Amino acid sequence: MKTAGPRSLLQCTRAHAYMFRAHRLQRYSRYTLVVVALAAAAFAAACGGATGEAVEAQAGPYALTARLDPDPPQQSGGTLRLEVRDASGASVNDADVSVGYFMPAMGTMAEMRGSLDVESESASVYVATLDFPMTGSWRIDVAVAGEAGRGAATYRLTVGGKGLRLEDSSGQGAASAATASSPRTLPTVTQQEAATATIRIDAARRQEIGVKTERVARQPLSTTVRAVGRVVYDETLLSDVSLRIGGWIGRLDADEPGQYVGQGETLFTLYSQDLYAAQQEFLTAVASQRAAAATAAPDRADYLVEAARTRLRLWDLSPDQIDQIAATGQPIEYLPILSPASGYVVEKNVVRGAAVRPGDRLFRIAGIDRVWVEAEVYESDLPVIAVGQRATVTLPYAPGRTFAGEISFIYPYLEGTTRTARVRVALPNPDMALKPDMYAEVTIQRDLGERLTVPEQAVLYAGERSFVFLDLGDGRLRPNEVKIGLVTGDRIEILSGLEPGDLIVTSGNFLVAAEARLKLSMEQWR
Repeated sequence: MKTAGPRSLLQCTRAHAYMFRAHRLQRYSRYTLVVVALAAAAFAAACGGATGEAVEAQAGPYALTARLDPDPPQQSGGTLRLEVRDASGASVNDADVSVGYFMPAMGTMAEMRGSLDVESESASVYVATLDFPMTGSWRIDVAVAGEAGRGAATYRLTVGGKGLRLEDSSGQGAASAATASSPRTLPTVTQQEAATATIRIDAARRQEIGVKTERVARQPLSTTVRAVGRVVYDETLLSDVSLRIGGWIGRLDADEPGQYVGQGETLFTLYSQDLYAAQQEFLTAVASQRAAAATAAPDRADYLVEAARTRLRLWDLSPDQIDQIAATGQPIEYLPILSPASGYVVEKNVVRGAAVRPGDRLFRIAGIDRVWVEAEVYESDLPVIAVGQRATVTLPYAPGRTFAGEISFIYPYLEGTTRTARVRVALPNPDMALKPDMYAEVTIQRDLGERLTVPEQAVLYAGERSFVFLDLGDGRLRPNEVKIGLVTGDRIEILSGLEPGDLIVTSGNFLVAAEARLKLSMEQWR
């Protein structure tokens, strides 16, 4: 807890001196009233406005004296000064004091809550800086924890309205300090309960802060992962057309992107000087082989034929084309280049008469009777996704139609910028409804079986630990550490710390935590 410095003595001294000088000037100036008024304003700004009347309250083992400075309070800039004493009237040093504010929901406006900064000003005085989101009437919850135990008090103030009011146990406004004859005692705990972090909150207070409870039970748990995907080509059905020899394009049969070609169909014809010379060498070797057949060494030219044939084959001539050259005895001037697969021309990089070099990708042919949908899922969803799971794909521009598939692959890395992983869903595409680069919505649902779960709002977090409040009966509540698992919808899986039948707080637990001073309890557990 920070220690606030004293109010600027220099500012107060200067303002006071200015007022004194103004008073001395009243017999010399006809603007005395204006000057004195300005001086008074300067003094008030430097040394603070009117301080509110004291409001006494008994908060468990502590006696609280609260004052507003200034009074009426402003939306921001004022303070709530709290003096804390024990049962003997002695100052309470090093207490853990927290102050929260709350305004219930009204109409379409959601409820507002938060905490105020609290600093220790002296041995027993703690100062909370008022800073509210808006004007209006606010409930102020004060919690004190120290060696004598813990206690709490609830006040109400209105921005711009004079007076700090102490609320009674029914939630109605109690009398102000000027008329209240006796302070009320608020819920607190005994020393033994403090050691076990157990608190008591009576039924009226529970109703006021909206405490609800629920029995822990095992129930069927399922999770649904939704992700945005994109239709892409099935890369096992992609084929590139490139050459291992340079030349020039003659006739171009596949001259339109998107054109369908069948396996073995002519894409274009190629003239190549090197290829033409290789065909001549092959024909010469074949002629030598035929001449040697009538000699005493009929197989002496076989190796020449085989070498020439292998060279043509490595330059992508098919066996039928090589046999045709051998049968006709004539080289093919413009060699037909055939499609290696059936599919659609998705990339075309040549025109008629163009010169081509070895290794250039001239065409890309894709079969799209089967496609992939690649979806981006968050890394937190990866534990519930596995290869072989069923997935449903829908298209935003085809309402009512779904495509059923399964996860065929999960990429073994994440995208660094988005922290997502890609999963692949393979889908048949007989009617070509799924076109590459379409956006799709992927839904993956998995049944997790029966598991112990609690509502998500029942779990509180303190650093790396997770807690729920156990209802022990007789108004007693105790924070209980739990280990959580999967979060699905509005339910959280509990791996350890609870048993079926346990009664836990499911609503209002943030205010219960404020009452319990959970931070103090955690310090005792370390």
